[in-house]
Amino acid sequence: MHKPLANKQIVLGITAGIAAYKSAEFLRRLQDLGATVHVAMTPAACQFMTPTTFQALSGRPVFTDTIDTQLQNSMAHINLSRQADAIIVAPASADFMAKLTHGLADDILSTLCLARNCPLIIAPAMNREMWANAATQRNVKQLQADGVHLWGPGYGSQACGEIGSGRMLEPAQLLAESLAFFTPKIMQGLRVLVTAGPTEEAIDPVRVISNKSSGKTGYAIAQAAQRAGAQVQLVSGPTALAQPYGVDFTAVTSARDMYAAVMQRAPQADIFISVAAVADWYIKNASDQKIKKHVVNQLPQLDFAENPDILAQVASLDHGPWCVGFAAETEGLTEYAQAKRKRKNIDLLVGNLVQKVLGQNQTELILYSDAGAEHLAKGDKQEVAPLLINKIMQYYPGRTQEK
Repeated sequence: MHKPLANKQIVLGITAGIAAYKSAEFLRRLQDLGATVHVAMTPAACQFMTPTTFQALSGRPVFTDTIDTQLQNSMAHINLSRQADAIIVAPASADFMAKLTHGLADDILSTLCLARNCPLIIAPAMNREMWANAATQRNVKQLQADGVHLWGPGYGSQACGEIGSGRMLEPAQLLAESLAFFTPKIMQGLRVLVTAGPTEEAIDPVRVISNKSSGKTGYAIAQAAQRAGAQVQLVSGPTALAQPYGVDFTAVTSARDMYAAVMQRAPQADIFISVAAVADWYIKNASDQKIKKHVVNQLPQLDFAENPDILAQVASLDHGPWCVGFAAETEGLTEYAQAKRKRKNIDLLVGNLVQKVLGQNQTELILYSDAGAEHLAKGDKQEVAPLLINKIMQYYPGRTQEK
């Protein structure tokens, strides 16, 4: 399994709040991706989740006291922060945020945060009225001014039964934030438009013509671009995938729907990555009602018409985005890919053989440009996507320096 957080040392701080149960799952997910996690808990947090739970999950001692005889110098607040790549406090209560704002240090976690020399990240968790309170909002502004990173809070139902902003992000969202935090921001400031998935062309209200695209490659690329600092818009045909976190998402059905959504957004984009498996044709005589087999008594006659070529249209825009195309072929990949690239007048085209990758988790990509063909490493689509983003930025003529 790919471990993008390998060699990362993370201190996970737990404060008092019912959301502390989510932190156990977050810890496991961090470890699954290679991170080493040390846990520090406030005394009140131990009323919600026991240190034993986090010790069992992390495989390491949990720190709950400022003076800790487990360490030779008893200075956990110094030792932990000096080896950490980041401190993530999740959940961060309103009380703990107030302590951070005013530099108070009356327990292991607040002392650790005050003595740190690494980035500090907090994931707020509290009642919606507590979050909206003027004092809390003043503290938020001060913490951000002091360089503290805030993840969340989320909006939704709360343990008290109320609905609003204040709940801690879910473990999967916290993990997405963690991956983005540690990803070099080679796309910082860029606006990236991505298409993904298949399109569906209606025969009647219940029947469609489509293809086997799962959308996995396009979704992985959109997420990788977001983690690299880009502002990403994803226009997706019908898939069974969850929306990538932090990505602006637009769902469409047909090729013409996708064309309309893309052409509306393309003029504002810096880079367009056309990954979707767009249908070449739609059915002009699609029925408004379900076609009844016993009424027709013969095969329905379908009248096909050509769909708009989204990539070619975007590539032809005056002052449009820099375009990356995809070519999925069953044979003659190099010949067809290079011909497609030149016909549509794009600088970079990514090709693959569909019988090897369509609907699968694995992929193998080949980049075609004026310089010829360049193979990317074969692997899981989630692993290959960041490699492709790095390559795109090497080819992109307006590439920016890492910030």
